[in-house]
Amino acid sequence: MSVDPIKPSRLSPPILLATWFGAGWLPKMPGTWGSLAALPFAWWIAEAGGICALLGATTAVFAIGVWASNRFVASYGGDDPGPVVIDEVAGQWLTLAVVAPDPELYALGFVFFRIADIAKPWPANWADRSIKGGLGIMVDDIFAAVYAGAALWGVTYLMHGAT
Repeated sequence: MSVDPIKPSRLSPPILLATWFGAGWLPKMPGTWGSLAALPFAWWIAEAGGICALLGATTAVFAIGVWASNRFVASYGGDDPGPVVIDEVAGQWLTLAVVAPDPELYALGFVFFRIADIAKPWPANWADRSIKGGLGIMVDDIFAAVYAGAALWGVTYLMHGAT
């Protein structure tokens, strides 16, 4: 079996990261798979270091995602290829950074982020159309995460009141 010299192995670091360790290659709903694959990492990071650690990890994954997404696009083509899901990871983590690890809140954050990522409210829809390359792939999910995080925080506030 020969390897296409233009397309790096799916196990090369930028491709592995862009697809979040292969989650983006799963069939039919790569964004949903990427968001789902982000959850255990978010839980572990938040448990180990708190919300600040999750925000720091989100920032790091965003920067790595710009690089890895650019590398993926250069190798495989496309403006926002389905298998690239590191943007969902950054968005999912940012959404969850407004709450402590909790199964119900993380499930709700997952749903809110998927809705916002699919609906792409402004400025996510603007970023999706206007910003190209790895930065464009990443930034629309960050905008969607702001909406999802605000919704998650609001529901949490209504459920538990000010603490």
